[in-house]
Amino acid sequence: MIYLLLSIASSSIIFVVFKLFARFKVNTLHAIVINYFTASTLGVLLYNGEIPLPSIPHQDWFFSAVALGFLFILIFNLMALTTQRSGLSVVSVATKMSVVIPILFGILYYKESLGFFKTTGIIIALIAVYLASVKSKDGVAFKKTDLIFPVLVFLGSGAIDTSIKYLEGKYLSEGDLPIFLTMVFGTAGIIGTLIIIGQILRKRFTFEVKNIIAGICLGVPNYGSMYFLVKALRNDAFDSSTIFTINNVGVVMVSTLIGILLFTEKLHLKNWIGIALAVISIIFVSLS
Repeated sequence: MIYLLLSIASSSIIFVVFKLFARFKVNTLHAIVINYFTASTLGVLLYNGEIPLPSIPHQDWFFSAVALGFLFILIFNLMALTTQRSGLSVVSVATKMSVVIPILFGILYYKESLGFFKTTGIIIALIAVYLASVKSKDGVAFKKTDLIFPVLVFLGSGAIDTSIKYLEGKYLSEGDLPIFLTMVFGTAGIIGTLIIIGQILRKRFTFEVKNIIAGICLGVPNYGSMYFLVKALRNDAFDSSTIFTINNVGVVMVSTLIGILLFTEKLHLKNWIGIALAVISIIFVSLS
């Protein structure tokens, strides 16, 4: 349970850092790239023993880690594009509702048990995530022509969580986790660097120290959120559908409350209802 709480805390800190990005006018792409290299470096530092560089490309998880790195940076760019076209609420809902994909994967692929409490808790959790994530009175609205972008964010975010669960159970040993995450974050960082090089060549790049500082501040909790989530998934006390439900709803609930306390965000009635339902859903899923 401690790893699950640490995962929720790390993901909530990410929310705080992103909010500060806007306040200090940080270049998000540049900070994101530094964030990936920071997280990758943490993986190296946390690895216990000598790093087996020649054998890494021969690991069963190597190409999956590289593919996940590509997916990380792709989803980031899709989220940025969706925000520009449809607004932050659409991105927030699409990202958080994607939890349904790893939940269904755990139930269908791993034959995880379903009962009244878990089924009810998952349904309540999805409603809670939607209500707590929408920060406008009118809910989520976008043009039909832009529907493809939130759908891709939804599928991509769900694919990342599902892949992590699958690889964790199929290929990763306890000692492989830091190096695996190093490969994932490192790949994303390298791709992001290529994008920045393109900006330099087009003379659209401006170096600012604050972007580096912001990236480091983001990279530490970003690594923690992934590391602790995988550790939580390895706990036999809960199955993956329970872990993903509690983790996602917990992050929504905590980040919403942080928004109120630290950033004086004003919530609508449906947001408060979402928070209340989030608590109920966690109780129901835990009882299962």
